[in-house]
Amino acid sequence: MNSFIEFDSVNFAYEEDDESLVAENVIENMNLKIQKGDFVAVLGHNGCGKSTLAKLCNAILIPQQGKVYIDGIDTADEDRLYDIRQRVGMVFQNPDNQIVATIVEDDVAFGPENLGVEPAEIRRRVDEALRNVGMYDFRSFEPHKLSGGQKQRVAIAGIIAMKPDCIVLDEPTAMLDPRGRREVMATVKRLNEEYGITVIFITHYMDEAVKANRVIVMDKGKIVLDGKPKEVFINTDTLKEIGLDVPEATELTHLLIRNGIDLPEDILDIEELFSHIEALMEDRN
Repeated sequence: MNSFIEFDSVNFAYEEDDESLVAENVIENMNLKIQKGDFVAVLGHNGCGKSTLAKLCNAILIPQQGKVYIDGIDTADEDRLYDIRQRVGMVFQNPDNQIVATIVEDDVAFGPENLGVEPAEIRRRVDEALRNVGMYDFRSFEPHKLSGGQKQRVAIAGIIAMKPDCIVLDEPTAMLDPRGRREVMATVKRLNEEYGITVIFITHYMDEAVKANRVIVMDKGKIVLDGKPKEVFINTDTLKEIGLDVPEATELTHLLIRNGIDLPEDILDIEELFSHIEALMEDRN
């Protein structure tokens, strides 16, 4: 199967202001393949290269060594930049930086208009995108009157109105309250499950990462763990060594195991933990 996104021996370093210093790689010899329809969460502490990885996926950055391919297109090919941006949309941490219009529906229409889409098709795409993110009833609102979670959903609608195959979200919930985080996460998960949109979700929240079907953990520009959530989060010692937490339910599970409770080590959420404890209590009764 051909990969939708492929990193082939990629290195990337930001230029140093001091010319006497040698720039260190933020991405180090990275090899990565992501298939269409995947929902990939990327974890790592600040400075590990997560955001750089995101920008390499959209050709905002170009690798200094190696290649990044999007649906077979080399991101270094400047003549294909339009094709790459049509296939991969970006959503950033602060929705205010992506909202350009004074009315919600005008903002969502901005991207398709710049692609030269016909007006009737723009109208259809805007309505569909706003319905998909649960913001259709707010189409005539002024964005500054919306909550943080609502603004981020409008930003996502603006991307999906351009019909990308993939959305890369760079810590889109970092500036939101718990309710806003839940709204955005539910929207992204539904877009992946119902519409098959490939999702790369950069986050530092463990409870968001467990909702992906694949988790990548980065440290010092390299991938240190890669697999299904249960396969990754069972490595509690490795995660803590690089400064990351594990899901609260996993932490509690391991504490109970150390105290003699017979539980699986790969529990990820509270509901699953309660279910196992309930089963144990029924067996004892």
